Amino acid sequence: MTFEPERLGRSKSDLAESLRQLRKRAGLSGDRLARRCAMSQSKISKIETGRVTPSLVDVQRILRTVDAPAELVREITALARMAHTEWQDTRSSWRRGLEKRQAELAALEADARELRYFLPAMITGLLATPEYIRASLSHCPGDVSKTIAGKIERQHVLYDASKSFVFLLTEQAVAWPLLPKPEMAVQLDRLASLSRLPNITLGVVPYEHVIPRGPLNTFTLYDETLATAETFTGRLVFQDARDVDQYREIFAWFTEHAVFGENARDLLAARVESLLRDL
Repeated sequence: MTFEPERLGRSKSDLAESLRQLRKRAGLSGDRLARRCAMSQSKISKIETGRVTPSLVDVQRILRTVDAPAELVREITALARMAHTEWQDTRSSWRRGLEKRQAELAALEADARELRYFLPAMITGLLATPEYIRASLSHCPGDVSKTIAGKIERQHVLYDASKSFVFLLTEQAVAWPLLPKPEMAVQLDRLASLSRLPNITLGVVPYEHVIPRGPLNTFTLYDETLATAETFTGRLVFQDARDVDQYREIFAWFTEHAVFGENARDLLAARVESLLRDL
């Protein structure tokens, strides 16, 4: 199934209807299907009416029970994964107001205990100076002052000792010249300072290593239940366990190629020295 963002909103209802039709074709009542799948009848009813989005495991169990043909298994499995995926386009965020997006992110951060950020291109707002935040929003339409304030307010979560953060940046993200050299030096000093907090682990994937894999996009992992991936035109939100696990594996792979602790701070210090050398 080809990914089409506009289909994501319909995938849940399509999935519910497809499963209902398959049950009927198999000549099973909701109660009989429930017993054969070791589910409650009320759960089957909620799945078929779209009130509950079934997990991929639930969908596969139902497909086996109704003896669905291989082609339909592939199609409906793809629907199930799409039903656990949400598309949030950038233009809609602009229309609603980017400050509302900050409130949504703050809620995700408040609920999670372990947060992991893969940053191949730029420094995330949680780690950014006000100057860096403002520069990163320079392409956005309208007044962004509330958004800047929201990003700065969100940074308080870094000091919540009950949470753990892992920030994995490429050296490209560290080196990207979003600001004039003196201000970039301040930004990199902030990274080094935050890396000393006991609940923050900050790693940098350096240029000097051979990395046989490309860092395609920014993504964030919230515990083991949700992953978000950024694109130029929007954000994908994944809740299917297979998708989340794949992002966790990608994060672990890049972690093996990163430097941490004093080695990461030495890299940042060298960058700062380079920025200030010719001033």
